[in-house]
Amino acid sequence: MKSKNKVLQISCDGGAATGKSTGAKMISEKYNLKFLSSGLLYRYAGYLLLKNKPKNKISFLNRKFKNLNYKRLEKINLHTQNISEFSAKIAKVDTVRKILKKYQLSFIKRNRNCCIEGRDISTKILPKAKIKFFFICNLNIASIRRFKELKKFNPSLRLSDVKKALRTRNIIDTNRKNSPLLKHADSVVINTGKLSKQAMLKKMSKYIDSSISE
Repeated sequence: MKSKNKVLQISCDGGAATGKSTGAKMISEKYNLKFLSSGLLYRYAGYLLLKNKPKNKISFLNRKFKNLNYKRLEKINLHTQNISEFSAKIAKVDTVRKILKKYQLSFIKRNRNCCIEGRDISTKILPKAKIKFFFICNLNIASIRRFKELKKFNPSLRLSDVKKALRTRNIIDTNRKNSPLLKHADSVVINTGKLSKQAMLKKMSKYIDSSISE
């Protein structure tokens, strides 16, 4: 379901565990858009570096992302605490960001009707997207969400550790020099703290339908 004559590109930004991936996936399915998570790209980069420990990290990542099949990432468990912490560190590295930005721009070129989620999509990757969303969520609620997500992989995980990690990640993302987490002036805020998935989809759809009918 999308306008037949217009390109539909949607950007979704927000902090960790704010529901941006869930919202972006639902919208992608409803409007038949190609979905990409930039966060998953950074997690995959972190996963590759931790697993292979290459001497030349940049050259290694260049090779790995040159012809990357994005669907392959969905088959790997990239949502571990170790990968989360490491991906936050490499996300501050300019050369790493350039490699992943190049991949994202290539993805957009191949898939003009798309929905991309991350932390700098509206400001750096899809600044001309007509529809932009910025997700927020209370830290306590976001921590419980992430805790439930990770607990199945790590039974000894503590909620307090997850909350601390999310708080630290958000501080890092909003204060880094390279592409910090910022709300674009045109972004519509989606507060997911008290929204069900269906309520979130309804709210986003209402704005999208209004925008594409103009």
